[in-house]
Amino acid sequence: MDTAWFVDILEEEGRLLAAASEEAGTAASVPACPGWEIRDLLRHTGVVHRWAAAFVADGHLAPRPMGEHPDLDGAELVAWYRAAHRRLVDTLAGAAPDVECFTFLPGPASALAFWARRQAHETAVHRFDAESARGGTPAPIGTDFAVDGIDELLRGFHARRKSRVRSERPRVLRVRTTDADAVWTVRLSAQPPVTTRDAAEDAECELAGPAAELYLALWNRLPVPAQSGDPGLAALWRDTSAVV
Repeated sequence: MDTAWFVDILEEEGRLLAAASEEAGTAASVPACPGWEIRDLLRHTGVVHRWAAAFVADGHLAPRPMGEHPDLDGAELVAWYRAAHRRLVDTLAGAAPDVECFTFLPGPASALAFWARRQAHETAVHRFDAESARGGTPAPIGTDFAVDGIDELLRGFHARRKSRVRSERPRVLRVRTTDADAVWTVRLSAQPPVTTRDAAEDAECELAGPAAELYLALWNRLPVPAQSGDPGLAALWRDTSAVV
């Protein structure tokens, strides 16, 4: 999974997001994001695209705030999103492989690979949001890409001190894909979760399913396809795992 692979996925996911948003209309509610309409989704994702592109294009080494949401709506907002997405794709595709800039998660050693991966997953999840607002069958998510996204969530986002998935006593949660050879052990405590790609010890609860469904479920977009063991541990994940 190299940078070009992620950039290709990012390009397609952004195209689908814009098309679904255009079909749904900017006033459509987004079921997966209570309180949001398509206009909120486009403004958020477009600002994130521009924020990410600036790190790579300008070589910013420190965190920077995101820009303001544009005061646009309707067709103008969709066009603005498409331009933000195009700028991001072109920036990533044209950047030097060894570009140095700020990143914020454990993951790829290369900053360019980090941003291509992060923005591909950001866009894929929000594309699903736009399609849920439009209705109809959402575009599929590839198995390998979904497995990578689960890994980024568990070993990236939830390795940060900001993760709210905590337990007063040690707990062990398993996450397993049923259509790929991928399994994670998530060890919970009063500290941030520690996740490894293995099934090295017994778990009190297992969350399982096809990779694409499990990916969306872990991002709180769908119900978990299957769970076994302690339902309280599954509920702890569901109630505290939203990324902030």
